[in-house]
Amino acid sequence: MNVLDRDIQSLRGIGKTRSEKFAKLGVNTIGELLYFFPRDYEDRTKTLKVADCRDGETACVKAAVFSAVKESRIRRNLAVYTVIISDDTGAMSAVWYNNRFVKDTLKPGREYVFYGKVTENRGKRELQNPVYEEVGQERFTGRIVPLYPLTEGLSQKMVQSAMEAAIAEAGVLQEYMPQSIRERYRIAELNFAIKNIHFPADFKSYEIARRRFVFEELLTVQLLLLRIKKDNSRTPGAVFADTKCMGEFAYGLPFALTGAQKRVICDIAADFRSGNQMNRLIQGDVGSGKTAVAAAAAYCAVKNGYQAVMMAPTEILASQHYETFKEFFAPYGICVELLTGGMGAKEKRRVTEAVQLGVAQIVVGTHALIQKGVEYKELGLVIADEQHRFGVSQRAKLCAKGTDPHMLLMSATPIPRTLALILYGDLDISIIDELPPGRKPVKTYAVGESMRKRIYAFLKKQLDSGFQSYIVCPLIEETEKSDLKNAEELAEKLTGIFPEYKVGLMHGKLKPKLKEEIMDDFAANRIQLLVSTTVIEVGVNVPNSNIMIIENAERFGLAQLHQLRGRVGRGGDQAYCILFVHGKNEITKKRMDTMCMSNDGFFISEQDLKLRGPGDFFGTRQHGLPEMRIANLFEDGDILKDAQEAAELIIKEPRPEYEMIEKRTEAMLKREIILN
Repeated sequence: MNVLDRDIQSLRGIGKTRSEKFAKLGVNTIGELLYFFPRDYEDRTKTLKVADCRDGETACVKAAVFSAVKESRIRRNLAVYTVIISDDTGAMSAVWYNNRFVKDTLKPGREYVFYGKVTENRGKRELQNPVYEEVGQERFTGRIVPLYPLTEGLSQKMVQSAMEAAIAEAGVLQEYMPQSIRERYRIAELNFAIKNIHFPADFKSYEIARRRFVFEELLTVQLLLLRIKKDNSRTPGAVFADTKCMGEFAYGLPFALTGAQKRVICDIAADFRSGNQMNRLIQGDVGSGKTAVAAAAAYCAVKNGYQAVMMAPTEILASQHYETFKEFFAPYGICVELLTGGMGAKEKRRVTEAVQLGVAQIVVGTHALIQKGVEYKELGLVIADEQHRFGVSQRAKLCAKGTDPHMLLMSATPIPRTLALILYGDLDISIIDELPPGRKPVKTYAVGESMRKRIYAFLKKQLDSGFQSYIVCPLIEETEKSDLKNAEELAEKLTGIFPEYKVGLMHGKLKPKLKEEIMDDFAANRIQLLVSTTVIEVGVNVPNSNIMIIENAERFGLAQLHQLRGRVGRGGDQAYCILFVHGKNEITKKRMDTMCMSNDGFFISEQDLKLRGPGDFFGTRQHGLPEMRIANLFEDGDILKDAQEAAELIIKEPRPEYEMIEKRTEAMLKREIILN
């Protein structure tokens, strides 16, 4: 067995209990431990004299133990251990809490290296809970020390010791990165990189090691995506011979398409005629008209004798798409059906039967579309709206309902180009970068609590003019640890402030049927003020709503705020977005300024990524974003370009020296580490 595949229990000092703690961090083998990268580093190379230690600093001090360890019991569960340490410039105390171990290990008269935080109390300096090692036996002092992500029951010292043991046990590792690639892109050799990513000789060596692993991580992701794309391009797809019908359909719409919409329809038409399965993503800002393009594609599928399905992430959005499609297709006598989990058994049975017989030519729905028992007669096109809400496996399940149907994905979450290349490297991308004529930009204002009276007066004026408003809260209920507005309390408060208007409340814990009723009431203007959590973020269209008020706006990502803002201003009237902001730090201010100055989703998402980083930008791995162990997609853009170029080289010109990196990629694909 390869040493890297051995269980970490084979390492000295790791028994069953400790290995279970490591397993919680995703570390089971020696190989996984070596690739468990530090989250930060402490520079313990600079040693200070006692006299030079300053309050609040973290210091490394070489000093002799001057006194025996004194134990004091403060209360039943708190013991304090104090010792005096000194060098030729002076003396200070070192203090530990509930650490009896120091009593047995620190010997008066011996010299140690201490590393800890200095505090000053009434002119007396103390080192708080310092790490210490006897001079001549230093392992984790006097050097740059790695700090790892931890879990309960694992300390930094335990992980550091395990890492030392793993590096020693692994010995000389076999290099799998092709030499020509390493030379071309200035990539460090594996053994140097492993040693210096964990225990760097200096910060220059750390940078060289980090570049190696960032490149490796991004290269592997790119190879995976290119492999998927290559396989997709080889997958035969139904040929839709008649694509001119899409132009005829567009001509029959009650509005003119923008140049960007026409361009995307041409991309789709070319895919339909190619004989290969289409895997295309349409990216377009809120309100850019993706639904009309999707409808044209569905019309083409039906005219060529196939069924089309459209999957939406929520019942509200599915119902809305259903109504839109019914309206679009009524003049052509095309049968459109809705299938959602919240439907009654009798209605569900009727729709399922119509789908199986091919009577239902276009089916709109939620996850219900991929459930067992739903069979299609001739599925030719799958459309997934807000595609980042669906995992790859869900989309694959839907595709499996037909014989390699064409796949059209839609996203209103504008994604910076850097991320799009990682997220969607396996897809062809079309961008709708034009808004329909007549759409006025939403005027956006970031305000503090002191403006609330004025904002409510403005809201009253708009309501009196016949408009409606959304008020969005981040959470449904307050917790003890949270100062967020309680949606229920706010709805009650607004009922008192605006007694002549109907206030509705919408949140994620409501049953689907009730959510639908509330949205129907809002769409029909039976509710004028809708207090909601972010369930209204995706796709819902109420043209009469022209004010979006967002509470605690600083708690949302900019891309999410932009999505929410896109719910208003759909009826041609001037719309407003009011952001109530609590907290005045510099990043919050910059983020809110971005929202107020721009209505361009791509620019906004770039800024969000710059200010908050990719983890916060996407929130969870649901979005399909590969979990990066070391790469930062915003800061490592230059390495990403190199990795993409290298991946294309490897795929285009196979050579024997590429075999090992290809095998690693293959193993990752099998483990399904990437893409869900």
